[in-house]
Amino acid sequence: MDAISRIRKQAALKIKTIVLPEYEDARTLEAVEIIRKEKIANPFLLTPDLIDEGQKEKYIQEYYKLYQSKDIDLDTVRKLFNDNLYYAAMMTREGKADGLVAGASHTTADVARACIRCVGLDERFTIASSCFIMDVPNCEYGDKGTFIFADCGVIPDPNARQLSCIAFTAAELAGKVLNLTPRVAFLSYSTKGSARTKSAEKIAEALALLKTLSPTILADGELQGDAAIVPEVAGIKCPDSPINGQANVLVFPNLEAGNIAYKLVQRLSGCRAIGPLFLGLNKPASDLSRGCFAKDIVDSVAVTAVRAQ
Repeated sequence: MDAISRIRKQAALKIKTIVLPEYEDARTLEAVEIIRKEKIANPFLLTPDLIDEGQKEKYIQEYYKLYQSKDIDLDTVRKLFNDNLYYAAMMTREGKADGLVAGASHTTADVARACIRCVGLDERFTIASSCFIMDVPNCEYGDKGTFIFADCGVIPDPNARQLSCIAFTAAELAGKVLNLTPRVAFLSYSTKGSARTKSAEKIAEALALLKTLSPTILADGELQGDAAIVPEVAGIKCPDSPINGQANVLVFPNLEAGNIAYKLVQRLSGCRAIGPLFLGLNKPASDLSRGCFAKDIVDSVAVTAVRAQ
């Protein structure tokens, strides 16, 4: 059974309510029918008739109180809530939905902003990032072709602390959603000081910080891509590496590298890419590519439901 099938099966074991605010998107409507038919989750399609005006006003006032110190006025907040993405995010914050999936007709920036501001940040990290579950067919690397790629959607140029938080939350997702033992590689264009750069110094610091967050985690860096996932190459370039060229969580040095890598792997290998899945929030939320298919929405809902369990 592939990773996607396992996730869908796990989601069906304990049904969670996932809100989808993009009620006018045909792919979302198709996905909702599939989710209901396969009993993967309880999809809450947030159509205008389901928005309670009294509840909406309560959310507007709550949002305003949260951010009025940032010089935001009530009229601006009301304009934000003209988009029911914000109503859906506040529903998730309040617990009326277990998670949120959007992005078929919103940009990643729009979805991330609503989720960060409404759902809120996990106080352990105080940053939000994202990852993709990559399910590569006919692949011997990672965990039979299953990887986590992070961060591919949120933080443009993470510092050492941010990299460590990205690694920790991505590894946490690998364990909880995929039931994998995470093996984390901080990727670079050099391996173990083969090039002396500030980037390598940052990764070394990030690795040390990750060890303080989770002393037992299997992690290494900086590693080139082949040294991270190919045991034979690791044996030559970094024979003492604790992950032995078997990384399944790949942490990219910046957003450019991560986003380029996931899109290339997706298109060249025909892999299923689920995400971006937001990390570091108080409740699970997932973004979608605006070029997604209905099956991608189903997969994101399934992952979000499993995370909510």
